[in-house]
Amino acid sequence: MGTPVSTEQFEKSDIIISGQQHVGGQEHFYLEGQISLAELTEDGGIFLRTSSQHPTEVQTLVAEVLGIPFNKVTVDMRRMGGGFGGKETQAAQWACLASMGAFLTGKAVKIRLPRSTDMSVTGKRHPFFNQYKIGASKQGLIETVEIEVNGLCGHSADLSGAIVDRAMFHSDNAYFLGDAFVTGNRLKTDTVSHTAFRGFGGPQGMMVIEKAMQDLSIVVGEDALDLRLKNLYREGKATTHYGMPVEQYEELKEVITQLETRSDYRKRREEIKKWNDTSPVLKKGLALTPVKFGISFTALHLNQAGALIHIYTDGSVQVSHGGTEMGQGLHTKIQQIVAQTLGIPFELVLVTSTRTDKVPNTSPTAASSGADLNGMAAHNAAKELKSRLLEFAHETYQATDAEAVIVDGVLTIGEKQVDWHSLVQQAYLNRVSLSASGFYKTPKIWYDQEKSVGRPFFYFSLGASCSEVTIDTLTGELRVDRVDILHDVGNSLNPAIDLGQIEGAFIQGMGWLTTEELVWNKEGVLLSNSPMNYKIPTIGDYPKQMNVALFDKANPEHSIYRSKAVGEPPFMHAISVWCAIYDAVASISNHTQAVDLNAPATGEEILKACEKQYEQFGRETTYASQ
Repeated sequence: MGTPVSTEQFEKSDIIISGQQHVGGQEHFYLEGQISLAELTEDGGIFLRTSSQHPTEVQTLVAEVLGIPFNKVTVDMRRMGGGFGGKETQAAQWACLASMGAFLTGKAVKIRLPRSTDMSVTGKRHPFFNQYKIGASKQGLIETVEIEVNGLCGHSADLSGAIVDRAMFHSDNAYFLGDAFVTGNRLKTDTVSHTAFRGFGGPQGMMVIEKAMQDLSIVVGEDALDLRLKNLYREGKATTHYGMPVEQYEELKEVITQLETRSDYRKRREEIKKWNDTSPVLKKGLALTPVKFGISFTALHLNQAGALIHIYTDGSVQVSHGGTEMGQGLHTKIQQIVAQTLGIPFELVLVTSTRTDKVPNTSPTAASSGADLNGMAAHNAAKELKSRLLEFAHETYQATDAEAVIVDGVLTIGEKQVDWHSLVQQAYLNRVSLSASGFYKTPKIWYDQEKSVGRPFFYFSLGASCSEVTIDTLTGELRVDRVDILHDVGNSLNPAIDLGQIEGAFIQGMGWLTTEELVWNKEGVLLSNSPMNYKIPTIGDYPKQMNVALFDKANPEHSIYRSKAVGEPPFMHAISVWCAIYDAVASISNHTQAVDLNAPATGEEILKACEKQYEQFGRETTYASQ
């Protein structure tokens, strides 16, 4: 992406720095493992219950494996015990095996993977090896950038092409890169085939520029937050390296400056400096980092959704849509959207399981687009039904000039009021159709793969997080003391759900960057294959103080009720923890030496980084200065 940068362009800059970083993968560790139950139907087809984020892909692959038409395979997905991307493509193989067993034996077949088997044979978040070179002014303004992201894909492609693409798209995070050239490589390795994971390559891409920001702040001798603020997208410099305008650059800065104030960043920075000056063993670190995350599938055809709504004669409403529920509250949001659109109580709406015979050709529930796509499709179906009912009311009550509205289950038209149940009964008796399908496709998006230019995202979700940590320089032990997050969800569809998503995403991201270390042997066999040797965050790792707030501003794009996606973007807030660890380690040399710190920053990794600081700066010098 971008134009290749010449040596001469770099030489024009006052400062030239380069660096590299290993970014580890991550096990999905969903509560419910991979599982499928297949039964033969009377017409020689398959009825399949599966824990999958992509029922249509399961339907397609099962039909192809068995050599039968798609219409003979029905996939039913009520809910999953977590997915996080691990059940977007990799649920299909177990569904195919169960279906083949049922097809050959004529009996129901269930396949459920034990945890150790599941961890060993399914793909993870892609590990990455990143490199960067930056040219900047004396003040730290970025002028020229070369970035290379290398995704370690495993033994087959799976979704690696799109994942590395998204890493390239997000290697700017929130910063204007000037003359930039970004390269992405997909590397075949001898491990399991890696796959989608919350953020889909975006977090790995953001890590490279955030490490560069930390390194550059050391060279410039400036607080990393000030360096970040001056390099943000801004007026006249608000176009990404792939040619997409960043229209909300003012909001981006506003989120960061609001959080700076809310978190008392400047005061705490002074307090931490005093602490580190007098503490030879325990060091504190502080970092405030932004998030700018693009929302849409980068594969254009996936940005579509359908929904089917029935109104029954008792006034109850049934909704089917193409999204899958995996604990993220999607069905609750759809239920709210339909109730609000129709103007009826929430309790009258039932969202059924996701089924391929109700809504066909669905996209996976991924890319943070579940509510955006399916919510708008359900909204469109509900609007069609409401329009029919209001048209019927105008004709029936001969009030074509009067405004008709439905609020809280009551139709008001002129002077007359009719309850929802009666309205539906009358409409049915007068042969008004009470069923409708809805469809939605994301507008505005396009991308020219050959020229690496376009608008691959409908909009950007924004946010910022501030993390404070304490490390033990003798053991590498880490404690996360305080976290403050301000996140942009537009007009929140459900603040309680959104706050829970933000908190959960952050903790999962913190695990990725601090404790969750994948280890393979020389033959590509996973050694960290159980909770005994793979450490996800526990309540003991939870920040001692955590404050999460929503940035209250409507989405300027016409999304469902002007909301913004919330599934993946908050995951990247955990990068502030990694940067705070970097800051704590750098305090050993009074922030004069860049820190060699990979991810995850385990105790061992932190200890090694501390030792390198002492080697470069001198342990005696450090203690003497304190």
